[in-house]
Amino acid sequence: MEPIALSPALVVDDEPGIRQRLASLLQRIGGDVEIAMAGSLADAREVLRSRSFALALVDIGLPDGDGCELVAWLHAQQPQTTTLIVSAFGHDDVVLAALRAGAVGYLLKEREDIELELSLRSVQRGGAPIDPVIARRILALLPGTPGQVAEGAVHLPDREREVLELMARGHSNREIGEQMTLSTLTVEGYTKSIYRKLAVGSRTAAVYEARNRGLLR
Repeated sequence: MEPIALSPALVVDDEPGIRQRLASLLQRIGGDVEIAMAGSLADAREVLRSRSFALALVDIGLPDGDGCELVAWLHAQQPQTTTLIVSAFGHDDVVLAALRAGAVGYLLKEREDIELELSLRSVQRGGAPIDPVIARRILALLPGTPGQVAEGAVHLPDREREVLELMARGHSNREIGEQMTLSTLTVEGYTKSIYRKLAVGSRTAAVYEARNRGLLR
């Protein structure tokens, strides 16, 4: 896993207290983290017109729309931004929509500060944290029969399947390249192809979707 920067960070939430709480956690972890705040999709888009961010913490239930819209926009327009959902909503369909839109993880606001801090530190190290309760529910949705293929089967060539296997084990593109004797650029090409075939926007979503389709053991 490749570490990511926490600064500058964008915190998008309609509750001022939550915005300040998340900002404080980021500063506790990263020190002098430069943070911008937005209380709505419109506010966030206004901020994003003039600058980009290394990290974005986004709520789902915003007063003028769904946070997944912002996640999808960031994934398409500013892919260098690592986006993480921090929300009170934890329904399976919402979680999967966020991951497919490009979020690297999904956390719940109800957790104690120490739990959120550990998850944010995981993001800093290049991880993709999902709240344990949500993760257990998602795992329960996986097919119980080995090799069961979900509707709309996807064909992956041997090379892409090998990249996917290593991705599922938590290896970075650089580490995958070293193991397969490929350049990082070539691995990135395989990764983009996998994302396109599975109709996802993040490593976490790719692994989930691949398992759901019986492409991973």
